Amino acid sequence: MNAKQKKILADLYWNPVKKNIKWTDVESLISGFQGRVIQGNGSRVRIILGEQSLNIHTPHPQKELKPYQIRQHLRQTDKVSFLSENSQIK
Repeated sequence: MNAKQKKILADLYWNPVKKNIKWTDVESLISGFQGRVIQGNGSRVRIILGEQSLNIHTPHPQKELKPYQIRQHLRQTDKVSFLSENSQIK
């Protein structure tokens, strides 16, 4: 994960949720976590991190994610981190 991706991750955890986080930055962060973004129908995408997946709509016409999308992404990232940490303990 590079420095920009670390900053994006910190911005995602900012409280209250920031409203200026761009979808392209989140896509970059997902790749930093070795994840994938799969384009679905229309604006729907599936984010795959580890064994977890999340279906969301990409923001349009604006480029920034809505706060509820950021919270969904954080829950998914937390699950992947938790599962990863616990698998290393075994």
